[in-house]
Amino acid sequence: MPKSTTTCNSIINLMYRATAWANVADNAAASPLTNTYVGLHTADLTAATNSQAEDETAYTDYARQAVARSTGWDAASGGATANAATISFPQCGASGATLTHVSVGVGSSGATAVWHYGALNSSLAVSSGITPQFAAGALTITES
Repeated sequence: MPKSTTTCNSIINLMYRATAWANVADNAAASPLTNTYVGLHTADLTAATNSQAEDETAYTDYARQAVARSTGWDAASGGATANAATISFPQCGASGATLTHVSVGVGSSGATAVWHYGALNSSLAVSSGITPQFAAGALTITES
């Protein structure tokens, strides 16, 4: 059974903008999550994936990138949000990788929870000197 667009917008705003959802999730946590973390992957994740580390790239100098929940994502519209500013990953050092997927989760490293994931529009071969990035508005997250 699908969700209404209003519900999808509320879920997206709650997760990505830390905006209360009246009568559902409007109590303040003692230590709320302040960032989401965008990761790059070399293979597809699945609905059963519960680890952002699964098939995560390991090119030299790679690190997940923090995106602030308060300002880093646009307000939800049509059940979707997008990154409000450019998300730049570290420049690739000596060893590269072919990137095919992206994820958003809750930890800066390790086997942390995945909120959303998906395929890149096209794969990206990363080698020495290349800096992967998403321009503002290029990374769209949809709740359906």
